[in-house]
Amino acid sequence: MEVDNELDQTLLQQFSCMGTTDKDDLVRQLQKLVGHHLNSSTAAFFLDMNNWNLQAAICSYFDCQAPTFSMGLVKDVTIGEGESVPPDTQFTKTWRVQNNGDEEWPQGCCLQFTGGVQLCEAERIPVQPIQAGAITDLSVEMRSPPNPGIYQSKWRMVTPTGSYFGDVIWVILTVAEGGTLALTQQLSHLSDLGANPSPHVPHMLNPFTRLASSHNAFEDQVDGAMDLRPSEPQ
Repeated sequence: MEVDNELDQTLLQQFSCMGTTDKDDLVRQLQKLVGHHLNSSTAAFFLDMNNWNLQAAICSYFDCQAPTFSMGLVKDVTIGEGESVPPDTQFTKTWRVQNNGDEEWPQGCCLQFTGGVQLCEAERIPVQPIQAGAITDLSVEMRSPPNPGIYQSKWRMVTPTGSYFGDVIWVILTVAEGGTLALTQQLSHLSDLGANPSPHVPHMLNPFTRLASSHNAFEDQVDGAMDLRPSEPQ
């Protein structure tokens, strides 16, 4: 702690002595404070961007050195165009997103509700970090409002330090009596069970598949009966 305090006091003393308005001198001072790897033209850029305020230029420089994260929306997996949900009904909203930046997402990032109608109790949903270029699905359990209408809910990715990044993603929800979304998600769930049957759950055939199988069996029986007919005398 004593070392930190000494460093802070040193920096304050240096800033207090930097009352110059000479631009070349400010460039040299910025290079001295952040490192001489910063060339004079880049130093002048940061100073000019901050109206030649040395302290503000230093802050801008270190902000630019921090890693930047990105997220892009690929598609809405659920609650797509033309879908609706009945009032006061639980449903799952899923977005497919991509890390379209150059950095892996940090540990502890979340999907954060930022505006509109909050359709679930949680304001933050933890998100597992993924590598640059990878694609993942983000799902949130929600409940539709009790009254018919159109509702919007806005969400964004946020780092553990509270910095937002990536696309704004939306839930645009149509609530209507007789909405089909709940049924659609139930059928999707049954389809998943059919594609990956559990050893404890009997596989359920599509009724049209059963009908086709019965029809084929009937044709086999007819063909067999035809083969058993006595041949006509020559």
